[in-house]
Amino acid sequence: MAVTSRPSSEFDAPERWAVDAGSADIATLDIPPSAHRRRDFAIDVRLVVRAAGPAAWLAMHIELDGVREWSRRIDMHGATDTLDYHCRRVLEIGQALRVRVVTQAGSAQRVRLVIEAEEQAR
Repeated sequence: MAVTSRPSSEFDAPERWAVDAGSADIATLDIPPSAHRRRDFAIDVRLVVRAAGPAAWLAMHIELDGVREWSRRIDMHGATDTLDYHCRRVLEIGQALRVRVVTQAGSAQRVRLVIEAEEQAR
């Protein structure tokens, strides 16, 4: 599982956090707190699956700081399909955020699970 963060050490540079969990069924992204400023993040989650048989389906459950934020289960349409989720979260000074994604697939193979959080301009 690859985790990336912003390369800049400047306090005012926009932050970008991401985790690429590959074909794993669970991914977690931890955004650490800032002691210097309030931050507003756009959070994107994408699950990509490939059908492995008839009546394939996929499901994704999103938790923010341990609280269920969103959940969806859909039947697949075609050889590959995706589930995407987008939200925004404001983190006050000293506040961290944990994004946890749990996926399921029936008659389908997970291809990629990605979580990205990009700080929005103030």
